Order: sequence, then structure tokens, then C-alpha cells
Amino acid sequence: MTIYTPTVELLEPEHVTRQELERILDIQRRSFLHEGPVSLEIRQDRVSRMAIAILDNIDAISAAVSLDYGFRPPELTKAFEATSWLPDVLTTLASLDEWMKPVETPGGFIQQKPKGVVGIIGAWNFPIILSFEPTMAALAAGNRVMLNFSEFHVRTGRLLAGIFADVFDESEFALITGDLATAKEFANLKLDHLFFTGSPTVGSQVAVAAATNLVPVTLELGGKNPIVVAHNADIELAAHRIAGTRALNSGQICLCPDLVFVPSEHRDALVSALQKEFEALFPDFLDNPGVVAIVNNRNYDRIVGLVDDAVAKGATKIVIAPTDELASLPDRASRRIAPTLLFDVPESASIAHEEIFGPVLPIYVYDDLSGVIDYLQTRPTPLAAYWYGEDDAEFRTFLDRTNSGGVTLNDGIVHSLLPGAPFGGSGNSGSGSYHGKSGFDTFTHQRTVSNVTLERGVSDGLIGRALLDEQFLGYIDQVISDSTGAFKGYLKN
Repeated sequence: MTIYTPTVELLEPEHVTRQELERILDIQRRSFLHEGPVSLEIRQDRVSRMAIAILDNIDAISAAVSLDYGFRPPELTKAFEATSWLPDVLTTLASLDEWMKPVETPGGFIQQKPKGVVGIIGAWNFPIILSFEPTMAALAAGNRVMLNFSEFHVRTGRLLAGIFADVFDESEFALITGDLATAKEFANLKLDHLFFTGSPTVGSQVAVAAATNLVPVTLELGGKNPIVVAHNADIELAAHRIAGTRALNSGQICLCPDLVFVPSEHRDALVSALQKEFEALFPDFLDNPGVVAIVNNRNYDRIVGLVDDAVAKGATKIVIAPTDELASLPDRASRRIAPTLLFDVPESASIAHEEIFGPVLPIYVYDDLSGVIDYLQTRPTPLAAYWYGEDDAEFRTFLDRTNSGGVTLNDGIVHSLLPGAPFGGSGNSGSGSYHGKSGFDTFTHQRTVSNVTLERGVSDGLIGRALLDEQFLGYIDQVISDSTGAFKGYLKN
């Protein structure tokens, strides 16, 4: 296998003007309004055209992503980015007919209306999944879509732009491949919905920009996702899966574990098992073809800086790599950072508060679960939380007393892959959700329609002298009295 290192020429993204963005938005909006109701067959056709275009070209896409990363095994892109979204999208297509139907309600019904032109701002870490899975949900809901592709992946963006130019008219779907300034302009467009995947810091900026135009926003963000290793955990299983999910994509995943809480009696056993797992994953590191590079110098420097800052403030570290390679790691030339465990991280360290997004894992020791819960309750809500142990009373207490976007027991990330289940964050880790019916609902306006003519008009008795009618006033008093009694029945004795 040829290892592509960051010596490959870095390509600078081109700027797309606000005028060009507005032109595409205007074309899509006029086309949306002219089309009228979007049939089931058209929705299924648009989603399927997009899916087939990705799958038919996945080898070329995987190679381009690898170059844009500096090096990411094309096999990883093909295995994960070509398959993980398939159950969700195929389930959506099979369910669309039912989801599109009006929902009957007493006195009327609820229409499932497409919102119009949806903007998607995709993320760089998994540029296919995190760009096109929400895009296909928006198309399934009957919308037109403008996708702002990550400026980190210039080669991939140009490749995809050419692929989709042969598959879609820009009035249906448009792929925008611009620079950071383009992305900022994109967030300021008067779209009918804006969907963003990225960091909480950038997400807050996107939300402010959208709010200026009263554009509804879905934010899929990240956070410091905790792992709790329970007293009754299978330590070997926990170590195997913790190491795997921390190392996946070199930790550049919004769902990756960011810190581990382990009972004091299991601390040494877990650390030893983690070391063995990382050593098995990477018997060599500098030339290992399965290692993913950190995406760019800025992120490489940030991760190394977080570790250095923690150590300078009193933390200790274990770098897990072959002894003869330790002196050469981390390596800025190839942007490779070996798996690193941190201990005794002080609160003053930046890594105690900042999402790492790299192959570094702080380890915290606890004796009583209440201490872990107290710690997490004072922190921003993460996108995920992980529990290794039994589904017992302690686990249920953890679920009741903490919050996160989702939870997985005895593994990582699995909750985001459950068929039909909503995926999203809360608070600092995002707002709104997608996948399955949740994705359809996110990009759909549910319009309530009252279609029953009542004998009495809604304003009758509320205007002029009619307000003084004794019979009407007696009726109102009775309603208030009866309702008060009903509420009292729910009071805690």
C-alpha cells in the first residue's frame, strides 16, 4: 500500500461569491414553488440518484478523501462512509409513503409540508456521511438542497461537484465547494432551514447568523463524551472497545470517548488492558498503513498543545507506540499522534474542558458513582455517554441523573446507528435530530388544518354586550371550576 503523507500539495479552496449563492438559492426557491406538491416517486428518485452516485464512485471518493486528509486509509472511507447510512436511507425510502400522509386529528388534519430550500453545512471528519445523510433526509422530505461542502476537502469537493453535475440539475441539488468565507456567507442566506454539523464554537456562530434571518436551525455538535467503567464491568471487553473507538479515525469523531471514569480497584487492570489493545492495533505506528493522519497542521498543533499543557500543569502521560519510535512521536511531518493516556489531569488544564478530537484519553479514578454524576452534572451536555457494565440499578441511576445526546452500553457509537432512532445532541452538543422519521420531521413543516365548520364561531360571545350574557358567564365559571378540580386530582398528596 502506498502511504500518502501531507507532502501531497495542499489545495486552497476557491471563494464562491454571495451573488452566486443567492443566484442558486433563487433558482431553487422558484423551482420549488413552481413544482408544487412533491410526489413520492420524485422524492424516492432524487434520494436514489444521490445514493447511487456515491456508491458507484466510492473508490474515487475514498482516494480523494485520503489525499485531502494527508492520509486516511481509503478502505476506512469505503467501509464506513459507504455503508453506515444505508439502513437509515433505505428505511426512509420504504417508509416515505406513510410519513407523507396527513395525520388526522379531531376537527382537522396535519399536513406534512416540505419547508422549501434547505441548507446543509457538512463536517470534514466524515465528509460523506455527515454531508449526504442529512441531505438525503431533506430530499426525502420534498425539499431542494444547497450543500456547503467542507473547505478542508478540496479534491473531494471538486470530484463530487463533477459527479453530481451529471446527476442533478442545480435547481434540485447544488454542491458548494468554497472557502471559509463562503461558508460564513452560506450561513447568512435566507434559507427555509439550515442544518449544521461541527463544533459547538462554530455552531453558535452559525446559529447567530441564521437567527438574523429567522432561519430555523438544526445543530449537530460534539462535546466531551464520558465513559463510565462500572464496578461489575468486563475489563477486557471494555478495554478492547474503548481503545477501538478512541483510535477510530485517530479520534476525529464527534462521538469518540473523551474521558474515562474507572473504579480505583480496576484502574491498573484497565490501563494495562488498554495498553495491550493499542499495541495490538498498532504494532508499528510511523509506517502503519492503518493510521489516519490528523487532518491539518492546525488541528495537529492543537492536540499536541493540549497534551503538553496538561503535562506542564501536573498530569502524567503514557504514549503507546513501539519503543524505537517513541522519540519520533508525535510526528508533525506526517501528522501522526500515537495513542496517549493521561492521568491526574488538573482542572486548570485546557484538556479538562476542551473536546480533544484526537487519539488522547484522560483517565479519572472514582470510588462512588455519585462523584461521577456530580462531575458530569456541572459540565456542558455531551453528544454521547458510554457505560461499561451491567444494565443494572447503577446504570439506570446514571441514565436518570445525567444527560447526553445518546447512550451506548458496552460499546461506542452504536446508539447513533440504531434503525429509526433519532440522533442528535442537547444543549452544548446540539439541538434537533435526524435519522429515520426524525430526519423527515426535521425538514418538514407540520401544518395543522381545521376543516370542520362549528355551530358557534370562535369569537361569538367574546365581543361587545355578549360578554355580559349571564348564561355565557355562568358557563365560563363552570368550566373554570371543573378544570380546577381536575388539576387538583393530579396534586401530590
